[in-house]
This record gives sequence, C-alpha cells and structure tokens, in this order.
Amino acid sequence: MAEYREIIFNSDKIQTDDYFVNIGPQHPSTHGALRIVAKLEGEIVQSIDPVIGYIHSGIEKMCESLSYPQLIHLTDRMDYLSAHMNNEAVCLCIENALQVEVPERVKYIRTIMDELTRIASHQLWWCATGMDMGAMTTFFYGLRDREPILDIFEETCGARMTFNYNVPGGLMFDIHPNFQKRVKDFIRYFRKKLPEYDTLLSGNVIFKERTKGLGVLSKEEAIAWGVTGPSGRASGYSCDVRKLHPYSAYPYVKFEEKLATDGDTFWRYQLRIEEMWESMKIIEQLIDNIPEGDFAVKMKGVIKLPEGEFYQRVESARGEFGVFIVSDGKKNPYRLKFRSPGFSNLFVLNELVKGVKIADLVAIMATLDLVIPDIDR
Repeated sequence: MAEYREIIFNSDKIQTDDYFVNIGPQHPSTHGALRIVAKLEGEIVQSIDPVIGYIHSGIEKMCESLSYPQLIHLTDRMDYLSAHMNNEAVCLCIENALQVEVPERVKYIRTIMDELTRIASHQLWWCATGMDMGAMTTFFYGLRDREPILDIFEETCGARMTFNYNVPGGLMFDIHPNFQKRVKDFIRYFRKKLPEYDTLLSGNVIFKERTKGLGVLSKEEAIAWGVTGPSGRASGYSCDVRKLHPYSAYPYVKFEEKLATDGDTFWRYQLRIEEMWESMKIIEQLIDNIPEGDFAVKMKGVIKLPEGEFYQRVESARGEFGVFIVSDGKKNPYRLKFRSPGFSNLFVLNELVKGVKIADLVAIMATLDLVIPDIDR
C-alpha cells in the first residue's frame, strides 16, 4: 500500500515529496517471503529497507537440542538450492573436529554432487531472472535442463531437492549403478544446451541495456559487506572457497575462478553462466576416476565432539557458507551458528539501488540470487 504525500504546485516547477511502497512479503519478484520497503521519489528509488522474519524457523536454536547426525538435515531447509553443499559443510566440520579422514571415494562423489547442485541452482536462478525481467521463455528452458539433474539426485539418494545424503564419515549409501552414465549423458546434453542461454538472454540487446552499468558494486564494497560467491567475484573479489580453502576432491581438479571487474548487474549474471561451464569441467575430471572403496567410515552411534570451537566453510551456489560449532563435549552442540551468503548479499542491496528506477530494482535483486530461507533462518 502506498502512502502518497501532498503535491505542491509552484509557478516554476512541480515539487513532490517522497512516498513509500511495500514490495512483498508475497510479491512475485522476491524469491521467498521477503518484504522490501522502498522509498521513492516518483519512479526513482531513494533507498530500500529489507524486512526479514516472515519465515524465521529458529534453526540455529533447534540445533542445540539435536544430536549431530540429526541437525544435518535442517541445513538443506535453509538454502534449499544448495542443500547438498550445506549438508557437506556440517559433516566436514564434524569430521575435522573428530579428526576423521573419509575415504577418497566419498570425496569424489561429494564433489560431483556439489557441482551438479551448483549447476541446478544456477539453472533455476537463470530461468527466474529472465522471468523477473519479462522473458518468460527462459523459465521453460531452465526447468527443462534442470530436470535431468533432479532425476540423477532422485535415483542416487531418493530426493530431488533436500537430500540428507551426506552423513558424518561419508555418505548415507553408495551411488546408484547408473550414476556415472547418467552424469556423463547430462554433461553431453547440457554442453549443447547452455549456448542457448546466451542466444536467448545473455546476448539480447534489451537485456544488456537493462543490466550493463546498473547496480555497480566495487571490490572494496564487496569486501566490506562480505558479499561472496559470483556476486562478489563480479566485482573482482577473489573469494572462491574451493580455491582458497579446498576441501573434498577440489585439490585434485583444475578449474578457473571466474572474475570480473565491472561489478554491475550484467557481470553478476554472466559469471553464473561461466561458472556452469567450469562446473562441467570439474565433473568431467572426476566422473571416470571415482576410486573404489567404502562410501563411509564406521562412526560411533552417539557422536560427541571434543570441547572447543570448530569452523568449516564451503562454496555454496551463492557464496561462502560457514558452520561454527561450539562444543562442550556432549552429544549436541552447545551453540551453533551458520554464516549464510544470502544475508550479506541482501543487505548490500540498498547500496546498489539508490537512484535507479523501480523496475531496475527487480533486475538488481535478481542477479544477487537471493534465497530467503538462507537469510531468514
């Protein structure tokens, strides 16, 4: 609902006061129950105030009363498009605290699943971004290409989005006999389909005019606000956890950390397209070289971490996802805190939208790739 102020007519010019528009919390251009209070002067955005809390679930507090194996599945309800990566972060934190070395087979499978998850997330982001900006066809293309990955997930671990496939010490169970064949079939398929994304949207002159030079975030601002993932790398901020703090099978593969310096809406978009190419390269290096062996190490029925503080980070589809555990030696954490990338990415939005038109606010927000339960946890 808009609060309209009085319009005062002068002999020389028309003077208007600012007014406020609520976008959300149930608005189609916000990816979740997010409310944006936009301060406008005419069609120009003066500032925005994100209001969160509409789907707060108290996950961090809930974790204090759960055992370590139980709390893992809560993390895929946060950023549900990075569910496998979030689960892995908790498992890695527990394994490092216990000084447990998982089998090489586990490392390879986890990394392949990570990159399939990244591609699936970027596909959904791409189709939603196009739809947010009026390109309805992208929605159908993106979902079409995402289905083969979800089918692989379903056959491998019984779920399409929220997996609970990672467990402390390894995996819930081994990969399906069809896993390698289906992954290779998908890579061959998607290598032919990904160029269509450039034809349909990336190279579209209207899309370029609406995104280039818009919502510029400098490298210094990205660092100051803690903006990570493709949104930070588009500003020249080297922050890829897979490169800086490699885990699982990432030390064994060669890939590029894609960087840009423009820091605008277009390059936040473009880096996600380029990351899908890199994800396919990573998968191709691993899929035919999965070592034989166990898919898990035997763990105690009741897991107790030693007293102390433990932190693990991974590179989710939206940036650095961190798990901080404070243990008092019992079977459940004394305190647990998640560092979600979406929180920092959301609150830099006010710095990017000042002076733009309200239609551009939607475009800028789309390329930050917000998943609200990741923020509102």
